[in-house]
Amino acid sequence: MQNDHLQRWRLILGKKADAQSEVQLESELQGMDDTLDALYDSEREGGLGISSPNVYRWLGDIRRYFPTSVVQVLQKDAIERLGVSEILRSPELVAQLEVDVNLASTLVALKEIIPQETKETARELVAKIVRQLEERLQNPMREALEGALHRGIRNRRPKWNEMDWHRTIKANLKHYQAEFNSIIPEQLIGYGKKGQSLKNVILLVDQSASMASSVVYASVFGAIMASIRSVRTHFIAFDTKVVNLTEYLDDPVDLLFGTQLGGGTDIANAMTYAQTLLDHPNDTIIVLISDLYEGGNVSVLYEIVQNIQHSGAQLIGLLALNDEGKPSYDRTIASHFGNMEIPVFACTPDRFPELMAAAIKKESLDGFVTR
Repeated sequence: MQNDHLQRWRLILGKKADAQSEVQLESELQGMDDTLDALYDSEREGGLGISSPNVYRWLGDIRRYFPTSVVQVLQKDAIERLGVSEILRSPELVAQLEVDVNLASTLVALKEIIPQETKETARELVAKIVRQLEERLQNPMREALEGALHRGIRNRRPKWNEMDWHRTIKANLKHYQAEFNSIIPEQLIGYGKKGQSLKNVILLVDQSASMASSVVYASVFGAIMASIRSVRTHFIAFDTKVVNLTEYLDDPVDLLFGTQLGGGTDIANAMTYAQTLLDHPNDTIIVLISDLYEGGNVSVLYEIVQNIQHSGAQLIGLLALNDEGKPSYDRTIASHFGNMEIPVFACTPDRFPELMAAAIKKESLDGFVTR
């Protein structure tokens, strides 16, 4: 038991903590130690260096010794430490990469330093990740929003693109024909005419480094919402400056590469810009995606937020939009927002469609808030 304890501490502290090799590691722990040492002490001979064969072998080793969540962290560190170009130039290495949200945010964050000859490979990787997210999130998002927007409007003679498939199937289950393995729909139910935009959604996205994965998810959701005619969607990214990226909403990859991850934060400045978009405040939802670590004037921020509230617009504060667990955030500002009756909480991507549907229907969001 004591030996196991020593081995774990030796693994945590690394080879330099045991210069005399007094603690002997079991074979699997030794393999884990070698892979960690190759990355975090790569200046020594035999480390990862710039040799493709070594990196290729190392990528295989980390997948062998560590779970996916740890692989993603090590992979991110490797890209930062070893130089992106080496990995992106090799199809074999690219094929080994664990594609996930963290990889997308890393590539987007490093886009300015990625060599020109590997930029297209980086973009293809980000596009692959975005497609995977869209496959997971598009249908739940569209169904939730369209259901919320048109719940009271029914069309008994719908065209194909107006069909409410869920309710049509439910209404015709009694007409199921076993021999055809099909439902014969005698009653069609559709959504009403969509006409002009019924809701305005402003995604106000903090692009500081701590919000990187949230930016990726927000970009995908923004593009999905922009494809729904009944929702007019704005995508505003900010750090100390504000950038309106709404024109890129038809392509979430372009949208992501339009962001600039890193830098400071001026939420007051971003909220001031959001005020200029309030053409129809009573039909507008502002989703502020930020950890609320304000680098600007906090008093000005509170004043602007109060003005937005008085205009009739809904304001929601999302401390994070990701699967990464409890976020770090400014508790003082979050508490002040709470006292102003502004809901503030973290949200997983899987719950975001439900959240937006509730906001559109102007239902209480208390169920989303972690007390």
